[in-house]
Amino acid sequence: MRRPAEINVMLRAAHAAGRGLARDFGEVENLQASETGPGEFVSIADRQAGRRIVEELSRARPRYGFLLEESGAVAGPDTSNRWVVDPLGGSSNFLHGIPHFCLSIALERDGEPMAALVYNPLTDDTYWAARGVGAYVNNRRLRVSARARLTHCILAAGDEAGADVSHLRRHAAAKSAGASLRWFGAVALDLAWVADGRLDGCWHTGMRRWHIAAGVLLVREAGGAVSDTDGSANMLESGNILAANDRLHGSLSQLMEAADALVPVAPTGQAA
Repeated sequence: MRRPAEINVMLRAAHAAGRGLARDFGEVENLQASETGPGEFVSIADRQAGRRIVEELSRARPRYGFLLEESGAVAGPDTSNRWVVDPLGGSSNFLHGIPHFCLSIALERDGEPMAALVYNPLTDDTYWAARGVGAYVNNRRLRVSARARLTHCILAAGDEAGADVSHLRRHAAAKSAGASLRWFGAVALDLAWVADGRLDGCWHTGMRRWHIAAGVLLVREAGGAVSDTDGSANMLESGNILAANDRLHGSLSQLMEAADALVPVAPTGQAA
């Protein structure tokens, strides 16, 4: 498969940063037992990966803007195009020496993801998609799963804003419907795995745009469906995302809606 030019630009940036992340991850275990722990080391690794990505992308497309965790939105002379970058998704996993993290890059054109890349530097798997071209891992075409019954499904779920009552109700509803739940701790990889059919769906709340922009396009180009958890198309603004194969998304959306409509029961002696 011949990759589009923008994907090749993103791939060079991802590999340059990924080499550093893989090397730094190898040092994390040595810091686990230290008095200060690896926290500051991981923050430095995150910033260094971000700088490498920005340098590579800026060299190839100097007029494009950026949306970054460190500095927010940085406008470029080309106001239509910007890179949306998360240099270390799954930073808590990285911090604790858990080998499940990634970096992600999306190219937005007038606010819509046009190209996307999620890279796992430990497995060297590159998930990428371009609008109208399809989604791929390395050179293999991606396709979402075909499972339609929740009793046969594995879903990933997380809530960066905290385990509030609505989140717990959604978990309980999915479990009651027979689904198996996981929480892997790297949202972009969850979305990539939905695109790859490893996961049948996922939902997350409290995300930022750089966490999910690449994954949105991956799932869409693999034939899946993506929405806000309330069923709207506002996920990139709200940071709440529900992604699934096209056969499952509707029933999952209904399940979310029903769970959110439940009135929580207050403990005895307290008002609801």
